Amino acid sequence: MNQHTDLAIHGGAKTVTRTFPWPIFDESEVQAVMQIVQSGAWGNPDCKGEVEAFEKEFAAYCGTRYAVSCVNGSVSLRLALIACGVKPGDEVIVPPYTFIATASTVIEANCVPVFVDIDPDTYNISPEAIKAAITERTRVIIPVHFGGQACDMDRIMDIARRHSLRVIEDAAHAHGAEYKGRKLGSIGDIGSFSFQSSKNLTSGEGGIVVTNDEQLYQMMASLRNVGRMEGGQWYDHYNPGCNYRITPIQAVLLSHQLKRLEEQTRTRNSNGLYLNKLLSTIDGVTPLPRGFGDSLHSYHLYIFKYDKTQFGGVPKDEFVAMLAAEGVPCFKGYPHPLYRQPLFQQKNFMCYAIPDEVDYSSVFCPVAEQACSEEAVWILQHAMLGTREDMESFARAIFKIQEAVRRVPTPAAL
Repeated sequence: MNQHTDLAIHGGAKTVTRTFPWPIFDESEVQAVMQIVQSGAWGNPDCKGEVEAFEKEFAAYCGTRYAVSCVNGSVSLRLALIACGVKPGDEVIVPPYTFIATASTVIEANCVPVFVDIDPDTYNISPEAIKAAITERTRVIIPVHFGGQACDMDRIMDIARRHSLRVIEDAAHAHGAEYKGRKLGSIGDIGSFSFQSSKNLTSGEGGIVVTNDEQLYQMMASLRNVGRMEGGQWYDHYNPGCNYRITPIQAVLLSHQLKRLEEQTRTRNSNGLYLNKLLSTIDGVTPLPRGFGDSLHSYHLYIFKYDKTQFGGVPKDEFVAMLAAEGVPCFKGYPHPLYRQPLFQQKNFMCYAIPDEVDYSSVFCPVAEQACSEEAVWILQHAMLGTREDMESFARAIFKIQEAVRRVPTPAAL
């Protein structure tokens, strides 16, 4: 059989020859970190100075009154859940198409993750599925702005108000993105962000929560700082918190990176819109549509649906390997929905107070299953900071693969 040797995966020339560095920094970050190192003040037990300055900057950027930084985006979700007053056995509605922390932190808070399916157009949590899943034990909804695409926050907030539920926005992918002109993370009761190395705003590791609610802020600030309360003594511990503080080095990195975020977000958004137009002309490639309130998309992931019937029956995993070989920074995404993880299938809940009757073996979310196994292909955020010519090269790479695999005779024709 012809192995279509013009493809890079079989020795041909790459379509995309440049690389896309991440993170982006210059001498200003280097000097800022150097000053902290030279000062010798590497810790910050009072969360003042550089840490407090960054928190105020980030809150102002998001349009919220308060922000509390912490060691990572998983801890930020945990702080948010505990601050919302959840009790053992309470239910928290989450999507299955997300990183494990969205659900594992629910277990860490001694609550029960309830998985509901995603919308087939946006891959975000379905409001209709949320409504169907609410019980008398439901306390919180965690919508995930997946890939930086805004969830349908008007409908989600309306559902939450009708049922007196809290909403924690998982905005780990959504730094700078907007829903109807409002920054994501500022719409629900709490917004949670990650600063892990792949994220659109990064210090290598780190996280933050934002809110307009003073009581939620005070509780999260206490939990982050070993249960201390503002105005209390150093050895007064009021809540079961821990040391989840970030360092001044992380804070100054984030302050400098934040100066770049708005321009970078607008570049990603513009490139995403252009790439949508380019890919919509290729049979079997369907960009996730816009127009669900997402007035500014952060494109932490640019996602399109792949139809193997238009690519000679090539499975998604093989297609993604071909695309990566062509030089496009891409990934096949999650291999299966979150409820299929051993944590949930084997009920490895250890010391956590999850009721014995909780069983994830029969959970099945068809849209999420289809996205994982057949459809979803991701292009990574640093690639979305390229030029319009780079977007054109991504489209050419996909078209090149399609033309090559279509030339290969099918087994029936051999």
